[in-house]
Amino acid sequence: MSCAPAAGLKLAAKTRTLEKLIETASATNLVTTTKNGKMTNKSSLKNKWVLITGASSGFGAAAARAFGAAGAKLLLGARRVDRLKTTAAEVKKAGASEAHFHYLDVAKTASVGKFVSWAEKVVQSPKSKVQSLHVLINNAGGAHGIDTVAEGKDADWEAMIQSNVLGVLRMTRAALPLLARDAGASIINVGSVAGHGAYEGGAVYCAAKAGELQITRALRLELIGTGIRVGTVDPGLAETEFSLVRLKGDTAAAKKVYAGMNPLTAGDIAEILVWVASRPAHVNVDELIVKPVDQAAIGKVFRRKF
Repeated sequence: MSCAPAAGLKLAAKTRTLEKLIETASATNLVTTTKNGKMTNKSSLKNKWVLITGASSGFGAAAARAFGAAGAKLLLGARRVDRLKTTAAEVKKAGASEAHFHYLDVAKTASVGKFVSWAEKVVQSPKSKVQSLHVLINNAGGAHGIDTVAEGKDADWEAMIQSNVLGVLRMTRAALPLLARDAGASIINVGSVAGHGAYEGGAVYCAAKAGELQITRALRLELIGTGIRVGTVDPGLAETEFSLVRLKGDTAAAKKVYAGMNPLTAGDIAEILVWVASRPAHVNVDELIVKPVDQAAIGKVFRRKF
């Protein structure tokens, strides 16, 4: 007698069990399925609130679009409100059901307070089904000048410390009460390879990004047991407005920074930020350094001759 019918019944039972597991996991936002039916292990960002600072350009604007494409709801802050408006429109086109924006200067405690109070009202409005913050992206920052310590300017030093160090502290302190506990919420700081080394003309910027790194590490220890993930994504050379701002609007000098090599793009970093935030709730990506292939170290860059 053939055992084929019995084998077929067993296979059908296993298939139903697998389908039930996928259905249950998808319902809890822990597992999604690809087009070919294979399981991928990640948390859904759909309809989750994501707050991004420095969202008017560069990494921040690109991250807003990427999270929007993942179905998240966006809260965007920056000083250039006109550009925030443009970013918010792009985010909605990308797929976000909601994108709100408000003026924010992380260098001023009062501004941070007003911004987070506004964000709280949006997140906890009666219309909002999810009334907690899921992701905080501390992106606002930047470098000012390439002077040596001997020739450095107080205004440049203070701007870098305010945005890259104190800004991260202010935003995190203010936003922590909004972050959900034991639900896979994340604080992701945008650092730099500069926080892992030093170079001439970069003393204060390197110090500021090293500060951001240590803040991240301390927060990781302080928030143990809350279920809130804490990490930093530290890019190398990436072609955004970064060098243009640092070099005081000198377009030619800014282009020279990336001459002959293939730098990272804002989109590269945005994709990584979404990936970090969408890991399963039990997974914490503590520190991630990402550089273009053409950059082996801060001072080691391969440049092609044309």
